Amino acid sequence: MKKFFNEFKEFISKGNVLDMAVGVVIGAAFQGIIKSMVDDIIMPFISLITGKLDFSSMVLPLAEVPEGVALTATALKEAGIPAFCYGNFISAVIYFLILAFVVFLLVKAVAKVRGFVPKKKVEEPAPTTKKCPFCCTEIDIKATRCPHCTSELGE
Repeated sequence: MKKFFNEFKEFISKGNVLDMAVGVVIGAAFQGIIKSMVDDIIMPFISLITGKLDFSSMVLPLAEVPEGVALTATALKEAGIPAFCYGNFISAVIYFLILAFVVFLLVKAVAKVRGFVPKKKVEEPAPTTKKCPFCCTEIDIKATRCPHCTSELGE
């Protein structure tokens, strides 16, 4: 039993496990921020652009709706009527895409700060000279005869 706890202690004290734990905590905090941004800022803006379209009211009731019950996901759930709430799904997809984009930007920024951003490979210019195989003198790359030893050079 002591060996098991020692192995667990070793596992938990590894750097990448601690990094992952910090990432989960920060991710949970980001989730609240991003959810608020989507629900309180982006979705009303999209609603304004689309002519006051309310995504939360985009539902398809799967049973007959009695009079007096509004066609919203909340009202249908309260009335016990099953409904396909595709508007909430659209909101969740937008939320996910924004969260993924924010995480991408965060990872990119951290990588840049740490210096992990790969540098673009600089192409070297094409050579303009070559060596004569007979006298080892540097000559123009287009030369067909060496100007020093007058040897004929192949293509």
